[in-house]
Amino acid sequence: MRSFLTALGIIIGVGSVVLMTGVGKSMEGVILGQISTLGARSMVIFPGSGPEGGESLVSAGYDSLTFSDLDALGKLTSVTNLSPIIFIPGEATYGRESSNGQIIGTNPNYFVNVSVEETEGRLLLESDIRGAKNIAVIGPDVVENLFPSGNAMGKKITIGDRSFTIVGVTESIGSQFFQNADDRIFVPLSVAKAMTGQKYLNFVMMQATGSFDLAFAEVKGLLRYRHGIHNPKDDSDKDDFVVRSSAQASDILGTVSISLTLFITLIAGISLIVGGIGIMNIMLVAVSERTQEIGLRKAVGARKRDILLQFLIEAILLTIIGGLIGMLFGIFFAYLGAQIVHRFLEAYNFALSPVAMVAALVIASGTGLVFGIYPAKKAADLRPIEALRYE
Repeated sequence: MRSFLTALGIIIGVGSVVLMTGVGKSMEGVILGQISTLGARSMVIFPGSGPEGGESLVSAGYDSLTFSDLDALGKLTSVTNLSPIIFIPGEATYGRESSNGQIIGTNPNYFVNVSVEETEGRLLLESDIRGAKNIAVIGPDVVENLFPSGNAMGKKITIGDRSFTIVGVTESIGSQFFQNADDRIFVPLSVAKAMTGQKYLNFVMMQATGSFDLAFAEVKGLLRYRHGIHNPKDDSDKDDFVVRSSAQASDILGTVSISLTLFITLIAGISLIVGGIGIMNIMLVAVSERTQEIGLRKAVGARKRDILLQFLIEAILLTIIGGLIGMLFGIFFAYLGAQIVHRFLEAYNFALSPVAMVAALVIASGTGLVFGIYPAKKAADLRPIEALRYE
């Protein structure tokens, strides 16, 4: 029992490291899943300046991204699949049912950029844009909210003062950038423009046709030229737009996740030091209690090295056993936590970091070695005659 309580610090330390790195690995999977629907060549342009940009700045009066900018971008050979976005405020209703899903005005390229296909009916067509047709494509969550029976095709929903006919239902893709992508309603861009009266875009998505770096530079250069911005040092604060790529989003989110995991793991690792001190304490007590044993062993021929290895191996075994128990606890709680979180965040799945697990066990063994040296050396240095007379 005393040995178990002594190893408890090692158990908690290793268990915490395994748990925290497992959480970090699971979050890494969530982050990669958030951007997996966007290709490596995808980029998004937001109005606004600096690192923020985006829809919130549009509502604050940032209207720098115009339809004429869209036409100019469409002439670039380095980008393709331009999909402009206009958000329509409000909710959609069908009889007494309502949906607060995001209402998006866009074109057919949007579904190509986010890799979304239909499960029923069809997606938006260019003819819908040209004819400003009052049709809508909805996500599976919208179907669930507005049509409990599940039959949505051909039904008419109301958005604002307009009636839209459902022509398609998209497949379920879960969340994108921590937003529910299944709770969306898509209408033709021309209809959204007429409903909102906007002369600017909330953002534009596109893909590079060849070199991503070249496309990235050309897009920024074109918008700076059109907006009269002189920015030779590529200072984002001077621009009235923000260009982001899926790779940048992945790097930023990944860096935040790794940093947070390392920070929490570092705190958990302090338990290993506390556990090491406990190991040293119990081994010092063991040396005092077993002084006569040490003297007897030396009297019958045990060498100094034998005594040293005896107590050193005991300390290392204590930490290894504690480390293995801690690893099992860490795996169990990481799995249990993943099952709970998965109910609220579908993209969150159980994952472990084998490297971190091995490292935690090695560190635990090293802790036993480091903190076991002093007690072992003290035992080895005892003189046989003094040890035998000790009471």
